[in-house]
Amino acid sequence: MRLAKIVAYLKPIGPVFVGISLGFTLSLLSVSWVDDLCDASWRDNAIEEISSQERDLKTAGKRSSLLSEDDEDVNPRIIPYKQVINESQVKKPFRSRYASTELGIRDNLFVGVLTSKTTINTLGVAVNRTISHHLDTVVFFTGSSNRKTPHGMQVVTHGDERPIWNMYQTIRYILEHYIEEYNWFYLAQDDTYTQADRLKAMVPHLSMDRQLYMGSPEEFIGGEMQGRYCYGGFGYLLSRPLLLRLRPFLESCRNDILSVRADEWLGRCIIDYASINCVDEFEGLHYDRHEMGKNSDLSKEQSEQFNSTLTVHPVSDPEQMYRLHKYFTQIELQKSYKEIEKLQAEIKNVSVLAFEGNRSAHWPVGVNPPFEPKTRFEVLKWEYFTEDTIFSCLDGSPKCELRGIDRMDVADVIDTAMGELNKKYMPVLHLKKQQLINGYRRFDPTRGMEYILDLQMEVVTQKGRSRSITKRVHLVRPLSNIEIIPMPYVTEATKVHIILPLTKEDTSQMKQFLELYAASALQKKENAMLTILFIYDLFQAQQVNQNDIFAEVKSAITFYERKFPGFKVPWISVKTDTPSQIKFMDIISKKHPVDTLFFTATVSTVVNTEFLNRCRMNSISNWQVFFPIHFQDFNPDIAYQGQKPPDTIDLVRDAGHFDRNVFDEACFYNSDYMATRTQMASDLQDNEDLLETLDIYEMFVKYSGLHVFRAIEPALHQRYSHQACNPHLSEDIYHRCVQSNLEGLGTRSQLALILFEQEQGNST
Repeated sequence: MRLAKIVAYLKPIGPVFVGISLGFTLSLLSVSWVDDLCDASWRDNAIEEISSQERDLKTAGKRSSLLSEDDEDVNPRIIPYKQVINESQVKKPFRSRYASTELGIRDNLFVGVLTSKTTINTLGVAVNRTISHHLDTVVFFTGSSNRKTPHGMQVVTHGDERPIWNMYQTIRYILEHYIEEYNWFYLAQDDTYTQADRLKAMVPHLSMDRQLYMGSPEEFIGGEMQGRYCYGGFGYLLSRPLLLRLRPFLESCRNDILSVRADEWLGRCIIDYASINCVDEFEGLHYDRHEMGKNSDLSKEQSEQFNSTLTVHPVSDPEQMYRLHKYFTQIELQKSYKEIEKLQAEIKNVSVLAFEGNRSAHWPVGVNPPFEPKTRFEVLKWEYFTEDTIFSCLDGSPKCELRGIDRMDVADVIDTAMGELNKKYMPVLHLKKQQLINGYRRFDPTRGMEYILDLQMEVVTQKGRSRSITKRVHLVRPLSNIEIIPMPYVTEATKVHIILPLTKEDTSQMKQFLELYAASALQKKENAMLTILFIYDLFQAQQVNQNDIFAEVKSAITFYERKFPGFKVPWISVKTDTPSQIKFMDIISKKHPVDTLFFTATVSTVVNTEFLNRCRMNSISNWQVFFPIHFQDFNPDIAYQGQKPPDTIDLVRDAGHFDRNVFDEACFYNSDYMATRTQMASDLQDNEDLLETLDIYEMFVKYSGLHVFRAIEPALHQRYSHQACNPHLSEDIYHRCVQSNLEGLGTRSQLALILFEQEQGNST
């Protein structure tokens, strides 16, 4: 009974004892019975520490005796697992800027042109214009050059006209500056025409690790030396391994080899120290060349061998160089057209096997499919036109005359359609256009301009029979490839000179203009300067001492000059009965340096930092002028119907519009204005009224070769004001002014609502 009671008593706590026993057992099994240290360096440090402590305590034995409680003289030390490394001694790994540099990837072709002081401005410029836009790097080497080198050319001057010295310096310059960047080096004279595209296409097919000397092989003069050199007139290719092998012996070649010709000197150097001869064929690729006669006719040279040539020599003058370039460019263009036709045929053949059959290949083949609108608001609008009229006008009129570039576009499309139809049906049928019945066009942003023409034509058979038919034709003028145009460097640090012409009608708005200008420009210390032109008529100029119409404006300017130290507003008084932008700018231009950046503004213009930076970036000296399209507020009485307008007006449809009829605001450099004004001088002698009938925009468009950049500018805002249109200006300018006043009143729905309310009021 007692045993049963004891078992019953221990039974509940039995699992606890079993768990504790099992835990102790597992912990003993997990402990290593050998006290070993993991890190070797830590072990060595620990052994040294133990031995030193043993010597101090004069004891010997086990490690456990050193760690007993009786050893009070032992000072504990922290032994690191790793040796501390001084960060200042660690060198950071160098990483190149480009991955191609780190991987050793080089460009394929470097082109060097050997020229001279007398030919660099003629043949040198012609070579640069014919090959530079096809190749990445073109460098011109000359013994001496003029003070001013031609624009857009990279010229290296060696300082000596001796041919051998120039060739030696050229090879040395290439080895010092370009040997690590290119695999192949092409050298030619400036009287050599080079087919750049063919040369560029041939180089990637050559083994870059071979020592190759490729060109037009020639025997040495006298025949005493074995081997062949490459004649420099037709150019020659040098591989990178060949130049690297030649580098240690370049000085020896200069001192030991005597020669009259530079190409022969280079050939002897390569043969002597690299044992490489000139070849005109390598790995199945041929170096084709053609020698031009003195009085050769290009039209008689059109053979298969001539068409496949790589270089032509000698070229006597730049005109012949340009004729050769035009001829070979046309050949390459025809090859491209044939390749396009071949690809289109292949696409048609493959599309038959597709799931949707021929419908899977969109017309025209190779052009993006038409835009598919997802909502009714994205449906593209078709414009209806005839040969003389278009029924979609910029001013909103339902019908207007087809003229200018639109008329040329329609005529070109009709001619193209007739040409393609005759190409398809001749010689069985001959088609003659009678008239355009219907014409439709629309701009598709994904593919280009689309046309649908209903043409009435006369069909003439080979037997002379004819009849009139109507045929519908579809055409597409596809968008070309996007091209990045290189632009000169500009900066936002340029100072902007704001030119503000002011008449008597503008004085009421001048106070608000100065307040906004002080808040946006003066307080932010914008790098800009305001210049005001006070425009008087003849009567106002006589009364200026007794009653100056700009007295309040001048006092306001004085107030802001005192409020902002360092702020000065120069003003110029002008007396005229016929205000003209060009006349005013003539006065301003003479008082400023040629590198001055002008911004012509109006009293309603709101000047801000964002637009001034846009003005600096879009105005490029000797390249581009900028005419922004500002956002014009509507008449507040119409747009807000008697309510107070908001302090900040958003760019929304009911608040205003971008006024395309106004060209008053402009950004341009003084040097560009002066150059354009000079081009205008000859016409001004025949027509003295030209200054009054033209504005600055028309002057730049007509008399300058600059890019006239006209674009919508959201950062340029103009308050509502009714413009006083001058009837003395040209009819076009006067019409634009009137149109701007009419469109600046409000939207059609706002104007219709006012008319409706007036009719309701009259009826009651």
